[in-house]
Amino acid sequence: MTKYKKMRTLKSVLSIIAASAVITSCNTATKNNEDGVLNDSVATVGDTTGSISVQPLAHAKEFPGATLKISSLTSEKVGTDSAKITVKYDVQNFQLTDQTEHTHHMANSHEGQHIHFILDNTPYAALYKPEHTFTVANNSEHYLLSFLSRSFHESIKTADASKLVKFSVESDGSIKELPTPTEPSLFYSRPKGDYKGDDSNVLLLDYFVVNTTLGAEGNKVKADINGQEFILDQWVPYEVLNLPKGEATFKLTLIDKDGNAVTGDNVSIERKVNLTAE
Repeated sequence: MTKYKKMRTLKSVLSIIAASAVITSCNTATKNNEDGVLNDSVATVGDTTGSISVQPLAHAKEFPGATLKISSLTSEKVGTDSAKITVKYDVQNFQLTDQTEHTHHMANSHEGQHIHFILDNTPYAALYKPEHTFTVANNSEHYLLSFLSRSFHESIKTADASKLVKFSVESDGSIKELPTPTEPSLFYSRPKGDYKGDDSNVLLLDYFVVNTTLGAEGNKVKADINGQEFILDQWVPYEVLNLPKGEATFKLTLIDKDGNAVTGDNVSIERKVNLTAE
């Protein structure tokens, strides 16, 4: 007998108004509601007994005026087939390494606030200084998304606090900046890695959307967590509860208003994390 996965739709709730967040090449600022502030109350979605639960959260401390810019992106040829790339950032109105005030009970970085550096939608590197060096192959193209992050890894979801660039590395190791991407994109951020003890009880589900908005009548994110599906129509952080210990699989897919997968280079990502009691 064929078993159909249960689809749980997270409807828009009055207590949380989604961000109409479109990040474009002109870096137009985005808002969570008309006042730019997400309401403080949250809603529990669905039955949490014996099954995974996903609940939307209000944003933690806001950072009005926080900005992240790439001040330079340089390269140095390494050997015959690769290049060492160095990116340097200009961060304003946001203090790296500070601890973010919050009441969420989830994993928090002891090193404080940081930059999430996401190359080609691979697991991010947390940067506590405004620069990073990495190596890529010559004759290759890359997407680089960077955004400011609270100490417990929740992204600041504004255009000014983020930057998406696309570049190529030529055969001689030099960098060529390509046109700013304009297609709807979804970048995976959290959860990531290993969770132990109390940190395994509540996981942050956080992603970054670019060049699109999410809404009940528009694009959405389909989250498949250990075979349970949830439809997320708000660009807000979520907490994941009742995950069993062991390996957990998260797959995020950007879908359109009819439930069809959006096509593009950055629209579907799958990750595995591990949870242990100690």
